[in-house]
Amino acid sequence: MSLFDAAVGALDAAGNAFAEAQQALFEGLVQPLLFHAGLGSFIADGFDATGWLLVGLLQLAVMLLLIAPLQRWRPAQTPASSADERAQRRQAVHVDVLYTLIHRLGLFRVALFFAVDPLFNALFGWLAVQGVDGWHLDQWIAPWWPGATDTQLVGFLAYLLVFDLLNYVLHRAQHQFNWWWALHAVHHSQRHVTMWSDSRNHLLDSLIVDVVFVLVARVIGVAPGQFVALIALSQLVENLAHADVRLNLGWLGERLLVGPTFHRRHHAAGIGHESQGRGTLGGCNFAVLFPLWDLLGRTADFRHDNGPCGIRDQWPDEGARDYGRGFWAQQRLGLMRLFGRA
Repeated sequence: MSLFDAAVGALDAAGNAFAEAQQALFEGLVQPLLFHAGLGSFIADGFDATGWLLVGLLQLAVMLLLIAPLQRWRPAQTPASSADERAQRRQAVHVDVLYTLIHRLGLFRVALFFAVDPLFNALFGWLAVQGVDGWHLDQWIAPWWPGATDTQLVGFLAYLLVFDLLNYVLHRAQHQFNWWWALHAVHHSQRHVTMWSDSRNHLLDSLIVDVVFVLVARVIGVAPGQFVALIALSQLVENLAHADVRLNLGWLGERLLVGPTFHRRHHAAGIGHESQGRGTLGGCNFAVLFPLWDLLGRTADFRHDNGPCGIRDQWPDEGARDYGRGFWAQQRLGLMRLFGRA
């Protein structure tokens, strides 16, 4: 058996195991709750939501069982020097945990389902009536792999590259436009970056990014199951990249996969997300999975002298700008910055 065939077999086995777990969780918990609440018309949507919930639970398990021990083993941040500083760090991390639970347990996607999905369904339904169908990238590249016994893995890898390039483009845009940076600054205002910090985003920022990804997924023909797997894999690597751990992947490894050291430079105050001078636009190391995009875009910086995380204007001698300590304060101040009132 070739390595490719082994990978395909492992992918199929993982998919079957996930499908069985999703069915069991749906039938044992979600479906009875929907009927009890009088929401029987949402059965199909509830099954899809169960998949996202299961993915989120698996992600949390990986974070707690694998990434958290790494953080305790070799933390990248300097230990807190006082009880007050330790309390501030705990509060900051607890807020990030809240963001993570909102996103990974499906609460944000439930909101998207009621607010955005009907618009998507109406748009693509109208396009289908007009005879406009999506372009299926996996089918288009299939003839390029005549020796492959199963094009599922090839298609998945192609979609992964497309999504990662899209992530790079959107992330770079978040640091190039003042209005978008006003929202994205919520993410960078965390001065105690940990594995929980990946989901710390303004909800409007997350909405914009998710809408773009859903539209692109529909256009290039990503199947629903593949979409869930692509997003889940990217998020887990992002959790590791944000982890508070001194983990050097080596010269070659850092150029193949985004790791904590590479991404911590992106969060370094005055270095990773701010241009030279006093502006807040620009930066480096925008890639989510593959540094290839930073290398091609000439935004890669592999130096390790990162310094503290945060935004330069948070420091007292730079203005001590308030980005909010709690969830609602951060959301409110993000909107105020967007409209030039903070």
